[in-house]
Amino acid sequence: MFSLGGLSQRVDETKTWDVLIIGAGPAGFTAAIYAARYGLETIIISKDIGGNIALTDLIENYPGFPEGIKGAELANRMHEQVKKLGVPIIFDEVERIEPAECAYYEGPCKFHVKTKNGKIYKARTVIIAVGAEPRKLRVPGEDKFYGRGVSYCATCDGPLFKGKDVIVVGGGNTALQEALYLKEIGVNVTLIHRRDRFRADKILQDRFKKAGIPTILNTVVVEIKGDQKVESVVLQNVKTGEKFEKKVDGVFVFIGYEPKTDFVKHLGITDEHGYIPVDMHMRTKVKGLFAAGDITNVFKQITVAVGQGAIAANSAKELLEEWRAQVNEE
Repeated sequence: MFSLGGLSQRVDETKTWDVLIIGAGPAGFTAAIYAARYGLETIIISKDIGGNIALTDLIENYPGFPEGIKGAELANRMHEQVKKLGVPIIFDEVERIEPAECAYYEGPCKFHVKTKNGKIYKARTVIIAVGAEPRKLRVPGEDKFYGRGVSYCATCDGPLFKGKDVIVVGGGNTALQEALYLKEIGVNVTLIHRRDRFRADKILQDRFKKAGIPTILNTVVVEIKGDQKVESVVLQNVKTGEKFEKKVDGVFVFIGYEPKTDFVKHLGITDEHGYIPVDMHMRTKVKGLFAAGDITNVFKQITVAVGQGAIAANSAKELLEEWRAQVNEE
């Protein structure tokens, strides 16, 4: 994931957009592609390009790429397609969404979207596609050493650890993929997993086993230690309670994701875990407000996010057509 804060396109800030999309990952980009092709005035607001796929070294289960594709490359291809359709992208972070009355539509058909840079953008419909951010271990030393040995992105930081000892924490697809990547670039990797078996796809588990990466199961990280940078971790066996210290230069964490929905919790559209429930049309509890991708607490796959983005854009189009038909009848 990379920030492009200085590259925002200039737009008319008094304009009311048909569709405003928050997030520039697979769901957001797909929604923008469909909305633009429908002829809707569409804009994207996002703090980065690609979302979590830009953090992934190799994606092997996206249709059409039998040899796999780099996450950053896939994100860039989506970005180029959106740019070709003329959809402006504002690099900013949304701070709050407020429904507002609209004089020429019935109901709450306009939204004021406020950003951290103090801007307010108006839209008739909004699609939330901000995804989720890497879940933290929440142990002593994690925040202190972030960027100084603690990382959530092997593609970004892995090359800095060539020839050094690191641990990868996790047991799902991402953890195994990133551990394999780190080994391939010359990093000495040990994988730490809190369970006694992996949750990753069998094909990945087979490849991981063949790579011979050392693994410590039934174990969690309880502390990250060091002076100016990471120097060791304290590990604990979850079955025996035994603690032991392991010298490492880096800690790569891949234990899942958490939704980034604080900016909409006041609308009452999130569940107890912070995700946004939607119906089959990607509609939330607020009319005109849609959600797509990892933020909806579905099976977290790029293909799912892409499909939901397309549905959300189509639902926004249908709602706009419904409102406009009502106006024409009056």
